[in-house]
Amino acid sequence: MKVEIISTVAELSKVVQGLRKSCRTIGVVPTMGALHEGHLSLVRASLAENDETIATIFLNPTQFAPQEDLSRYPRTLESDIEQLAAEGIGYVFAPNQEEVYPADFTTSVTPPAVARRLEGEFRPTHFGGVVTVVLKLLNMTCADRAYFGQKDYQQAMVIRQMVRDLNVPTEVKVCPIVRDTDGLALSSRNVFLSPEQRAIALSLNKTLLHVEAQIQSGQRDGFEVVTEMRQMLIDSGVERIDYAIIAHPDSLEMADPIVLPAVALIAAYVGETRLIDNRVFSEG
Repeated sequence: MKVEIISTVAELSKVVQGLRKSCRTIGVVPTMGALHEGHLSLVRASLAENDETIATIFLNPTQFAPQEDLSRYPRTLESDIEQLAAEGIGYVFAPNQEEVYPADFTTSVTPPAVARRLEGEFRPTHFGGVVTVVLKLLNMTCADRAYFGQKDYQQAMVIRQMVRDLNVPTEVKVCPIVRDTDGLALSSRNVFLSPEQRAIALSLNKTLLHVEAQIQSGQRDGFEVVTEMRQMLIDSGVERIDYAIIAHPDSLEMADPIVLPAVALIAAYVGETRLIDNRVFSEG
């Protein structure tokens, strides 16, 4: 199947109108490019559940603070499109920055309360950029369903709340984390890790697995679990920890004592590369 590359909102609008007239359901997979198997798992989920799928590739500048790694973020548009075409996707929306943020653009969306914790504390402008661009993409694509990965757990919670709060008629679907064979959560930033740094990065998943074992054995002392999480990461060579926490899965408030369901979340630097990971724990 030949993929149709769309670069303007006007072109996209014509495609969407045609699909709607044909009563075709639409799934959207928003990405910033540099695609890996995690992104492709979202594409497959959308293809299975919708008549048509639109993947978007847009490296959104408004979710990066001035000191962050926008300039380093991998740009692999040609190979991204090849991968999407191989999956059988019908449409790729790949606009330039001016198409999404015209010169006179001044409107932004205020993120919901769940955005204030964790990532919101360490990257205070991040979620404002995320919810603004996601709302724009949902409006542009008129999608029935939008697909996001669990690896960005807080982002998924923020987008779900934004969609509910603003009555956006799109169902937010959160798909499981995809890991490499060694357990490292797939991320476009993993390419920046040296072999030695990758070995250190594995400590994030190992720490989460240890927390899972602790909870399964009956541990409910949240402070003790968090203290042990941080120490495991430090002992493994992680140089800087933004957060390592076990929290309520919806509010992301610290869980102490631990009441299931709960989620453990980590954000830490290995070298200059910031990595995130999480694991959800259910009752039983």
